Order: sequence, then structure tokens, then C-alpha cells
Amino acid sequence: MPTIAPPLAVSPEDLHTLGQWSRSGSIRAALVERAKILLLAAEGLSNTEIASQVGCSRPTVILWRHRYTTAGLDGLLDKPRSGRPQTVRADRRAEILAATLTPPPEHLGVTHWSTRLLGDELGVSHNTVARVWAEHDLKPWRTETFKFSTDPQLEAKIHDVVGLYLHPPEKAVVLCVDEKSQIQALDRTAPSLPILPGTPGRRSHDYVRNGTTSLFAALDVASGTVISQVHRRHRHQEFLKFLKTIDARVPAGLELHLICDNYGTHTTPEVKRWLLRHPRFQLHLTPTYSSWLNLVERWFAELTTRKLRRSAHRSVAELEADLDAWITAWNQDPKPFVWTKTADEILDNLAGYLQRINNSGH
Repeated sequence: MPTIAPPLAVSPEDLHTLGQWSRSGSIRAALVERAKILLLAAEGLSNTEIASQVGCSRPTVILWRHRYTTAGLDGLLDKPRSGRPQTVRADRRAEILAATLTPPPEHLGVTHWSTRLLGDELGVSHNTVARVWAEHDLKPWRTETFKFSTDPQLEAKIHDVVGLYLHPPEKAVVLCVDEKSQIQALDRTAPSLPILPGTPGRRSHDYVRNGTTSLFAALDVASGTVISQVHRRHRHQEFLKFLKTIDARVPAGLELHLICDNYGTHTTPEVKRWLLRHPRFQLHLTPTYSSWLNLVERWFAELTTRKLRRSAHRSVAELEADLDAWITAWNQDPKPFVWTKTADEILDNLAGYLQRINNSGH
């Protein structure tokens, strides 16, 4: 029989760092992959299983296990390669960096630098600018959006919800609940063309709208299974019907902790009266503008990416049947989403963003 590698010994500090790397969107993809390999190795998965989950080869897994064992986290970094030495002087590099981090002057009429524009401004080639940007991972053409919650109970709600994820109560089920409203039944105006060697799958740009439906979903945090229901309308009456469905599906001896947002249909007087008559239900509201805190949103993203984005439906009934079939297949092999960040880590990150904004000069 093949030898199974023992669980990789990783210090708690390194586990924390690897966890951050594995979720980062700002570091190189290769380093993210190596972090995932080591985290799975620390859990005791075999090299073959790790390679399958991460999407790499078994020798790659063995290589990075060995690198970490011999050199720690430093072993995950790429070694210096031979080749042409840097030709950009230190003072010139500093000038390019300083200019890049400063908005272009108003007379240029642009919002951000390009390599050619900055090269012309400083009297250097655009290739020189591109090399300096690559060395420092600068991408002026990219931008991201953010929105901070103004909820006065932000901290308390984050601690409440994250506490349920990390320390779920005994004899209870934690469900992440929300609605994916106004899902459109879209049909393309021409049949889609299949993928071919050297050619991606293709579909017509225009489409026909055939109506909408709303999907109510409750994700079981522990098992990954989903209780679902579709309705043509999205009111508190439909939400009450869904609560009754949850009540019927979950064994009576278990408490129910529902994580959901403070959308109006969740907090109407009718819903509150129903909850009072069913004391095993406890609602835990996420802060305003904090849908990322609800794990069912991650499941909705999975549904959109793997099913809805490329589907075509000629009617709402066809769309609803397709949703039901996909969810049934999901529940046959559910994959729970594991929450790892503590409430304090989240609040520290939010404080860091606020500090950066306050120091940005805007």
C-alpha cells in the first residue's frame, strides 16, 4: 500500500498567517495555492487528496510540504532567479513610485496613470514604468468598492453572528436565511454553441425575459444542506410560509437560530407575532450593509456561478424546476462553508480600513 504522509506540523502562528494568505485577493495566486496546500496538509489529508482539492499535481504538494518543513514560511517564497539585473536606478524607481501614488495633474484630464502617460511625464520608457509597477504590485487601472455599516449595534451583531458560526449551541440548528429575489427566466435568442478546442463556448448577447421568481433558502451551517422554497412574490406572507416549512423540516426537539438581514419582510408585526408563538425560533440580525456576514450569500454565489449564469429558461416554471433539481443534487453531497475569522479579527480589519480612509487625505 502507498505510504500516507503524516499531518504536517504547523505552528499556530503560521496557521494564522497561512489562513490569511489563502483568503487574500491581493497576493500572488501561486502563494495562495501554497498556503492552501499547507493548511490541508496540517489537517492530515493525503498528498493525493490535497492535489485533487487544490487543483495541482501530487509532486507539487510534496515539494511545498518539504519546503515548509525545511525553511518555514520563507520556504514558500520564490527563490531569486538568474537573469538580467535591475537596470532602473534606485532614485528613478523612487520617483516612479512617488508619482504613481499621486493623482495625475488636472491638466492631463485623466483619473489615473497609464505606463505610457507616466513615462512621458517623467521622461522614461513605458517599459521602465511597467517593470517598477510589477515589482511593487501596483495596478492603477484597478479599483474596488467598499461600504461601511452605519448600524449602531454593529459590534454586538458581529459578535453574535460570528459566535454562532464558531461556537454553535448544543441541541440547536444554525440556519443562514435569505431570499434571492427576482431571479429572471432568461432565454437566449439563438442556441448556445459548445466549447471547441481553441474556442470557448458562445451564446448570443441578447436574450428574452420570461418572468421572475424568488428563491427562499436556509443554509444549515453545520451540514451545508439547504432548505428551499420558491415563490412568485417576495412579501412577509411568503417569508412566513418559509418559516413554517423550516419548522416542519427540522426535528421538534431542536432550537433554531436563524441568521438573516433586517429586510422589512423579516421584521413585520405578523412575523414577530408568529415568532412569539414559536419560541424555538431565534432571529439573529446581521448589521446593515453586511450581507457578507451571512453564509447563505456564499451559497447563492455558488448557485449563480455553477447554474444560473449559463442557463436558459423559456418559462418561470422551467426555471423553478431547474432550481429545485440543482438544490436536490446539492443536498445529496452538501459542502458546508467553514467560517474562520473571529469577531475581533473582523473588527480589527474594519478599523484598519477606517484608519486608511482617514489618512487618505480625501
